[in-house]
Amino acid sequence: MSGGLRGLLARLRIDPYILAILATVVIASLLPARGQAADVVAVATKIGVGLVFFLHGAKLSPQAVAAGIGHWRLHLVVLLTTFALFPLTGLAASALPPWIVPAALAPGLIYLGCLPSTIQSAVGFTAIARGNVAAAVCGASASNLLGVLITPLLVGVLLSAQGGGLSWGAFEAILLQLLAPFLAGQALRRWVGGFIQRHAKQASLVDRGSILLVVYNAFSGAVAVGIWSQVSFVDLLRLTLVCLVLLALSTAWTVWISRRMKFSTEDEITVLFGGSNKSLAAGAPMAAVLFPVSTVGFVLLPIMLYHQFQLMACAAIASHYAKRADSPLQTV
Repeated sequence: MSGGLRGLLARLRIDPYILAILATVVIASLLPARGQAADVVAVATKIGVGLVFFLHGAKLSPQAVAAGIGHWRLHLVVLLTTFALFPLTGLAASALPPWIVPAALAPGLIYLGCLPSTIQSAVGFTAIARGNVAAAVCGASASNLLGVLITPLLVGVLLSAQGGGLSWGAFEAILLQLLAPFLAGQALRRWVGGFIQRHAKQASLVDRGSILLVVYNAFSGAVAVGIWSQVSFVDLLRLTLVCLVLLALSTAWTVWISRRMKFSTEDEITVLFGGSNKSLAAGAPMAAVLFPVSTVGFVLLPIMLYHQFQLMACAAIASHYAKRADSPLQTV
């Protein structure tokens, strides 16, 4: 087996963190938090969510966004794909017949569509594919900065269009649990940013541990209202197919629009990974604030599935672009 094929297979494996999330779902299904334990987990979850967004604020550099803003056509395509086209696609998917998308899972598809892009995956795959890494850093950072405000607003508007919507209490929680810690991180970045960078591994453990806590709390609440009696294995298979179709549409669109606008191959790579990726790191804690605990588990199912599929697909796509860059017969 060639080294390149071994590398591709290694990148196609299931993300260990996804396995940890799935294990957390199983634990919550078998041993959900109840009574006083549920109250303790709920408080810990709120603290964890605030900490996650503080770390996001402290890590994101406004200077990086400003430095790369000159390539405005590329960033405009990525942002419109992330916060306009994708939400409308998610809304359309949520309107599929109940035998394809059960009503309990439909809000999760809308929520998936409204999420910002990833940072680590979008930048990492762009680097592997030899794309425009500087633009990827700028675009992903801008997406996450804007997502703190835009994602909740989009979710509220689109769910209201379906007769749902967010309560005023949810918007208060956005201000207190998401925006305030995020802005505090930005304000203190000058003093704490270096410390966080030097201890990036520990910060990552806090980030990921908080998300696992969100997942446990979400599925504990979902088990209490009978999630597994409302969502069958066949429903999960259908949801998997819907997520795969959404991923295929987003990747096809980003490549098509990039070539239509005559972007270079490097910029096409950046648009593809920036526009088709959705952030589980931002999505899980944000869902804990936006939705009642009894529904968060339902909402998280689509993003959990989509996140794993995007990692696998993007690994293969990045390998394809890297081979083109290595070929002496190709010019990029």
